Amino acid sequence: MVSLQVDQVTTILDDKELIKEVSFTLREGEVLALVGHNGAGKSTLMKTIMRMLEKRKGTITIQQYDQDEQFLSFKKHLSYLPEEPILLTELTVMQHFQLYAMSYDMDEVLFNQRLDRFVKGFELTTKLQAYPEELSKGMRQKVQTICALLPDVPVLLIDEPFMGLDIYAVDYLLKLVKEKVEQGTSILLTTHQLNQLQTLADRFLLLEHGQVKDEGAIEQFETITRGRFHD
Repeated sequence: MVSLQVDQVTTILDDKELIKEVSFTLREGEVLALVGHNGAGKSTLMKTIMRMLEKRKGTITIQQYDQDEQFLSFKKHLSYLPEEPILLTELTVMQHFQLYAMSYDMDEVLFNQRLDRFVKGFELTTKLQAYPEELSKGMRQKVQTICALLPDVPVLLIDEPFMGLDIYAVDYLLKLVKEKVEQGTSILLTTHQLNQLQTLADRFLLLEHGQVKDEGAIEQFETITRGRFHD
């Protein structure tokens, strides 16, 4: 079953074509790695899928929901972990979690069970009443990570998830991501830590200047991209 379909999507900002006729599919329980140098269009593509940036043409659907025609339903079937935390200064850590739970109509019992587990795993138990300005960057990233992982959605977008996290948090996040995949969640992922790709991704999509340059099974990644990237 196809979870996410991106078809001939073009994004233009300030008269500059950032994404040009990008097409791909993401199937249920599959992890697709978006790879490319800085400025290749990886984050721009994710923001276009989230409709934080407006596409100029093309279609994006999650299961049967079209981004243009059924945006509210589309959005509820999608969760996003951005590269930089997007937290509200006036809300405590706990209030962020509650806001996400309300946004996705989460069952209260499930929310409390999942939150208790995640907060302990990311070592945030003592920070629930803190405001973002009181937290380190790594802690803010952990808060944003928990927000993204709380709901059960068909599609999860993850943009550079390991930035700012300590090695224990990275290991815990990897465990949770793999659990999501086992449950059928489809994941679109970007990371500069190419050594993580072999353990996480099923396929890769290489972007250059906003266009798809190459794609294939993750086992082909090193062969196809040799000379373009360095660990």
